[in-house]
Amino acid sequence: MIPTAVELVQGYRAHTISPVEATREALAAIESHGNAVNAFVLVDADNALAAARASEARWHAGRPLGPGDGVPTSIKDALWTRGWPTLRGSWLIGEAGPWDEDAPAVARLRETGAVLIGKTTTPEYSWKGVTDSPRYGVTGNPWDPTKTAGGSSGGSAAAVGLGMGVWSVGTDAGGSVRIPAAFTGTVALKATYGLIPHYPPSPFGTLAHPGPMTTTVADTAALLDVITGFDARDWSAMPTPSGSFLAGLDAGVDGLRVAFSPNLGFVRNDPEVDAAVRAAVTVLADAGARIDEVDPGFTDPLEAFHVLWFSGAAKVLQAYGREVDDRVDPGLRRIAAVGAGYSASDYLDAMAVRMQLGQLMGRFHQQYDVLVTPTLPLPAFTGGRDVPEGWPSPDWATWTPYTYPFNMTQQPALSLPCGFTSTGLPIGLQIVGPRHADAMVLKVGRAYESATDWHRRTPTVMAQGVR
Repeated sequence: MIPTAVELVQGYRAHTISPVEATREALAAIESHGNAVNAFVLVDADNALAAARASEARWHAGRPLGPGDGVPTSIKDALWTRGWPTLRGSWLIGEAGPWDEDAPAVARLRETGAVLIGKTTTPEYSWKGVTDSPRYGVTGNPWDPTKTAGGSSGGSAAAVGLGMGVWSVGTDAGGSVRIPAAFTGTVALKATYGLIPHYPPSPFGTLAHPGPMTTTVADTAALLDVITGFDARDWSAMPTPSGSFLAGLDAGVDGLRVAFSPNLGFVRNDPEVDAAVRAAVTVLADAGARIDEVDPGFTDPLEAFHVLWFSGAAKVLQAYGREVDDRVDPGLRRIAAVGAGYSASDYLDAMAVRMQLGQLMGRFHQQYDVLVTPTLPLPAFTGGRDVPEGWPSPDWATWTPYTYPFNMTQQPALSLPCGFTSTGLPIGLQIVGPRHADAMVLKVGRAYESATDWHRRTPTVMAQGVR
């Protein structure tokens, strides 16, 4: 079984394992399974091993830089990383650089001594909920490489799921860490907006959040501890938290008020997804949570989300002018053309829907500590497609109705595994809290995880030695 980051740090402290060993194991996993899933666009083995040796020396001297010193980590290729190109899956970006600045989360990882292994795949400019791009091709699922890993942080999810580094940092503007977490049986958190600083700003505006991607809730909390430091480059960044997200993580859920919405009042789920999520809610009830089956009371905000999303896509491509041609993902070109036709009034109307949704959820959480839903209504489908076979719409957000509403409200939302389909594909459980209740969301997730073993299952690619 792949060791977690928490276990690695304990081992470093006790000198029972070294950062060099952990890094070599991560690089070996990339060598063994990388071709099967196509999770990385760049692997820097030499610099990773040099960083691991420096970390090993610090641990032997009893002077680690921070709580992530020596932890093998990957970065989604949407976040600036000093010394490495950030190409965002696009042929529109040249490799020349200069690449001389880290995004805030990457800077915090360097400061703690994390071992940066490489950069993971993303669809072009992170525009959709699956991971394939004109530049790097399709990213497959660790449980079935012919299926999508989800997106847009699909490379990061596949990487942590297969032990190619135990931490990764992705981004989420409509579900982009939670969608791949659900499809790959891993864990990811879209934190409260501003808790993890973001720079440069996303073309999708304040929908976009960086997020930790791991295999356990405890590792998610540990990574969140590292990447939440205040950064002045983000005008909306929150102050650095005063405590650790690991503190109180095992406090349990006895007496907590949990709203369970099986379909938000407007979603149709795959029957196996519905059954797995209902079983997960029973686990929380058995742990002492007070469960009410209730919908929050909003209608699908898809139209407003599309105005915000398509407008962002238009802004992405606007800078390239006539260079936008068949090198660009056709779906991105399509929605950018729609977005270019929106007026300022259209955008403000969508923002009004967003604000009303945030007000509704604020009131809802006066009564309930968390809201529990499926992460997605369906399991992973064939890779290289934007939507499932036979789907009535070409737009990816139409099959992700549980994720994008909470980007609009900027609430924390965690996805963790809660079962498998009869064909062996993971199913995700989503836990949503009020803004700033990230610790509560993690605590509920940890209570569920502690009572189950879904997170301990071995992906098919590893179990069968698929290369």
